This record gives sequence, structure tokens and C-alpha cells, in this order.
Amino acid sequence: MDALQTLGRMLVLMGILIVIIGVLLLLAGRVPFLGRLPGDIVYQRGNFTLYIPLMTMLLLSLILTIILNLLFRR
Repeated sequence: MDALQTLGRMLVLMGILIVIIGVLLLLAGRVPFLGRLPGDIVYQRGNFTLYIPLMTMLLLSLILTIILNLLFRR
């Protein structure tokens, strides 16, 4: 019974985490500079557009690394 309670708690926490990530993704479109930083690569030719948000990915990675290190520091 203890293993089922642990599994249930883990599933609830994962569900909450998925909801939080979904809300953040919905709000990400409202941040004016996100996705249009210097260093983001945009290549357009005719009907084809290639978009690589390099600087945006690096900035988000740095921010998430700092936040997770602060949260999980022992």
C-alpha cells in the first residue's frame, strides 16, 4: 500500500508540474523580447523560413540552471 501512495503522490506532482509548464508556455508569447533576441537566426527565402532561437535558448537555459541550483542546493 505504501508503494501505491508514493506512486500516487508522484503522479499528482508530475501533473501539477505539467500544468505549470503549460501556463508558462501560454504566457511566453506575451514577453516582448523572447524569441527576437540578437543572435537568434532567421533565414527566409521564398516560402521557406528557418528560425533558430539560439540566444533565446541559451538565456532560458542559464535562467533555469540558476533557479534549479537555488532550489535543489543542499
